[in-house]
Amino acid sequence: MTPREYRYVGPVEILARARPGRLGQAVGSQGELAAWLAGQTAQDPGEPFTYVVDLDGTLRLAPQRSEHVACAGREPVLGAGEITFAASGGAWTVSEISNQSTGYCPDPSSWTAVAAALDRAGLERPPEFTHPIVFRRCRQCRQRNIVKDDHYVCAVCGGALPAAWNMDEPHAR
Repeated sequence: MTPREYRYVGPVEILARARPGRLGQAVGSQGELAAWLAGQTAQDPGEPFTYVVDLDGTLRLAPQRSEHVACAGREPVLGAGEITFAASGGAWTVSEISNQSTGYCPDPSSWTAVAAALDRAGLERPPEFTHPIVFRRCRQCRQRNIVKDDHYVCAVCGGALPAAWNMDEPHAR
C-alpha cells in the first residue's frame, strides 16, 4: 500500500513565509541526529522538535517553534508532527511522538511512513504515536477540527464531521 501524501492545508500566510527548497535537517542515522541535536543551543534536547517525513521517506527536523511547511520546504509530506528524544545507553531514542501538525493535519495512519523513516535512521521508537491526533474538516463551515473522545462534531458550527480523513477536500462549500 502506498502511503498517503499530505499537502499543506493550513493558513496561507504561514505558507507564504515558508521558502521553497529550504528544508529541515535530514536525519538518516544516530550520528546525524546526535550532531544536529548538539547544535541546537536555543532548545533543550529533551523538548519536542518539529518533524516531517518528506516524499522520499526521509526524516527532517527543525526547532520546535518552526512551522512544518517550512521544515518541508513547502512540499507535500508523508507525515508531520512533534518528536521528543531521550538519551539512552549512549544513543538517542524517540520517547514521544505525535502527528500534531495543524498545517498538514496528517491522519494517525501516517504512522506507517513515520515509523519506516525512524527505522531507516536507526532510531528506537514507540510502537505507535504516543499522542495521536484525529483531524477533520467540517463540510459545513470548512473549519479544521481536532476530534476528541470520538466526538465527531465541529467545534465551530456543531456540524457532523466525517468518519474518514478529509482535510484536503476543496474549500468550496
